[in-house]
Amino acid sequence: MTAAFNPGVDTLHALPEVFLCTMAIIVLILSFAVPDRRGWMEGLSVAAVVGTGALLLWQLGEPVSAFSGMYLVDNFALFFKAVFLISTLFVILMSINYLQLERVPVGEFYAVLLFSTLGMMFIASGGNLLSLYVGLETMSISIYVLAGFLKRDRKSNEAALKYLLMGAFTSGVILYGIALLYGLTGTLDIKQTAATLVQMNLSNPALLLAMVMLTAGFGFKIAAVPFHMYVPDVYEGAMTTVTAFLAVGSEAAGVAALLRVFLGAIPQIQGDWAVLFWILSVLTMTVGNVLAMAQRNMKRMLAYSSIAHIGYVLIGFVVGTEQGISAMLLYVLIYEFMTAGAFAMVIYLRTETVKGDLIEDFAGLARVRPVAAAAMVIFLMSLTGIPPTAGFVGKFYLFGAAINSGYIWLAVVAAVNTAISLFYYMRVAMVMYMLESPGPVSVSSSRPLYAALIFAVLGTLIMGIYPGPFLDLAQASLMGLMK
Repeated sequence: MTAAFNPGVDTLHALPEVFLCTMAIIVLILSFAVPDRRGWMEGLSVAAVVGTGALLLWQLGEPVSAFSGMYLVDNFALFFKAVFLISTLFVILMSINYLQLERVPVGEFYAVLLFSTLGMMFIASGGNLLSLYVGLETMSISIYVLAGFLKRDRKSNEAALKYLLMGAFTSGVILYGIALLYGLTGTLDIKQTAATLVQMNLSNPALLLAMVMLTAGFGFKIAAVPFHMYVPDVYEGAMTTVTAFLAVGSEAAGVAALLRVFLGAIPQIQGDWAVLFWILSVLTMTVGNVLAMAQRNMKRMLAYSSIAHIGYVLIGFVVGTEQGISAMLLYVLIYEFMTAGAFAMVIYLRTETVKGDLIEDFAGLARVRPVAAAAMVIFLMSLTGIPPTAGFVGKFYLFGAAINSGYIWLAVVAAVNTAISLFYYMRVAMVMYMLESPGPVSVSSSRPLYAALIFAVLGTLIMGIYPGPFLDLAQASLMGLMK
């Protein structure tokens, strides 16, 4: 691994980020130069994502450290970068016709979306607490803008303001935790921090305070209870495509940051933070599922659903073994497809006259659009954890890892919560198949949206029927993360 700073070589290692940043700037400039050429913006944005993905394939190989250890290229970073790019591609496909209905500036939206993805990629490659924090803020500031993109909508303004205020406070908490670690170890390098802590008194109150601060900060980023209060209002107020990006992209980035810092910098006190996250996992999945049952708005229901699924994801983190962390990564990948598909179905019902974000808006869909209704059932089954969908596979490996490591009660609580989630997920299916629509059912005619739905259905089914290669990919992604 290279450690010395070499501008030319280091920039070459960071070529995917350089390319994505360049394309985002081009999209932003062209949005002013050719504001009426919508097709240019979508095409360039897709090209940016696909081109960045191709450059990631070029990075496959031995782990590399660049920019004096601040930027890492390893399997873990490549895995999460692929997850971020897939989520961005999903959002672009969903947005192509949807943005016209919402009457928002297309070029500016795609540019901010790409900048947010850029921040996520820096998080995944963060080998230094400072570089990771810069990536976190790049992502967060961009998402604050996206959340308030409907400037004349009061709910959108409220969503952006709540997210901004809570996010700014949380960023300060994370920075305080980083400052404490720096004061204790004298370094911001993640691996050097871990090496220094080996020689220190692990019961130092300042170290435990740093752990608590980082737990609270990253708990907000992944929407774990009790740091979840902003989520339902932000999900409901923001545009549906932005909500989908928050659910599948932003939370995945928070998970990547959590793993980098806790497993990379402070693994020596795993016994302390494992107990803390055990409690957070139980609270998160239980509160998320219980509150989801009372929702009539589809986006709010999916907001609480996403909170519950973060609770499941944290099971792997609590276990802390290679089996648990690989199951955690697999679940993040699975969650991306089934959740993106569910939000795509909300957009599918969005027309000039219907917002499509109420559960009642799905009434009678099976009679007029049986294929679309069947796709929604697949997503709902996967979110619940019913075979042969990918959601069942993800929960099977997570619960199995917990049982194998002795966390039997955690697995029992998760199984009970899975049963609870069956109520509100299948309620949507009941509405589609058992109720009559009060009026004609109108749906989107966007072919890119259809492509996103097909992609999500295939991913959900393939990973459910043949999960082996994807589990192997998750296990290979631990190289360089866990010692």
